[in-house]
Amino acid sequence: MSSGITTDWTGLLKMKKSNFRLLLLIAFYGLFLILGAAIFSAIESPLEVAEVKNMRDRKNHFLRTHSCITEQELDALLMDVVQATNRGVAVTRNVSSEPNWSFGQSFFFAGTVVTTIGYGHVTPLSEGGKIFCIVYALIGIPMTLMLLTALVDRLMVPSTWLLRYLNAKLGHLYQPFNIRVFHLLVIATVLVVFFFLVPAGVFNVLEPDWNYLDSIYYCFISLTTIGLGDYIPGDSPNQPLRPLYKIGTTVYLLIGLVFMVLTLTVFYEIPQLNVGSVFLLKSDEYLANASTYDSEKARIQGGPSLGGVMPSSLGSSTTSAVPFGSYGAGYGATEEESGRPSRQIVRVKSRREEDSPSPEDTTPVHARP
Repeated sequence: MSSGITTDWTGLLKMKKSNFRLLLLIAFYGLFLILGAAIFSAIESPLEVAEVKNMRDRKNHFLRTHSCITEQELDALLMDVVQATNRGVAVTRNVSSEPNWSFGQSFFFAGTVVTTIGYGHVTPLSEGGKIFCIVYALIGIPMTLMLLTALVDRLMVPSTWLLRYLNAKLGHLYQPFNIRVFHLLVIATVLVVFFFLVPAGVFNVLEPDWNYLDSIYYCFISLTTIGLGDYIPGDSPNQPLRPLYKIGTTVYLLIGLVFMVLTLTVFYEIPQLNVGSVFLLKSDEYLANASTYDSEKARIQGGPSLGGVMPSSLGSSTTSAVPFGSYGAGYGATEEESGRPSRQIVRVKSRREEDSPSPEDTTPVHARP
């Protein structure tokens, strides 16, 4: 009886290393939030105080100029204006009279719903609109995830071609890890140039009140699906071709999200950079048997997986580590999970070939034939 109790206590004391690392991550995450709150407060509070003082001075000046209006009446009017603005209804004369629910505006709203960007500047006001928004999101969000998965799966083919080309040209000079990092930098450069810098320049030209930093900020906040809603394209007064502008912006957001997911997928295909895997339960099993694996030069490919969470070069594609892994079944899944029979390919190489990795060594497993 005592031996059983001792065994239980021993099991409790021997906490899994992954759980201990998770506790450290939670603690660091909490400190990170506290640090962020302190920095944001220090940066933004002085500006907020100055803005409040300015608005109070303007309000007092208005009351002195228009003595027939009481402060209570003005406050009531301002509250109504603020509530209407929060619902996307503009009441000022210099704002375009185009309704919020024109086809172009509605198309833009639908795109922000299914992509979970959700700016919040325009929201359904009726009960029927709120119910339809819930149903529409329940159907549209999974559909968007499936679409992104399918598109990224096809974009991984030319990405793999590029990786093989880089390996063929640079494999005799650099290690596989260095080649993969360079490949990731190429993909990330395409993302930054064509989906941040160039679109920011376009928004800077089309939006009269935006500078280039505002445009970069909008692109980042949107493509990361944060969607704060403080900058909305096409809402400036007398915006020409507003419906077409809104539709074009929606298309840009969808294509940009595809390349964001592609970049993250390429990032997580590099085992050395996939630090998130050390916090998973299966990482204990992997680290305990790490000596039996060579992550970059393993000669046995396609072997059994350690639960589908280890780096792809260990014989199975990454599932849990790949971002948006729930987008669709089969993407990044092991051969057993996807219904294909498992294969074991034993490659024998001469000692001379050890220093020059083959294209297969640096190619993501799910893209190999």
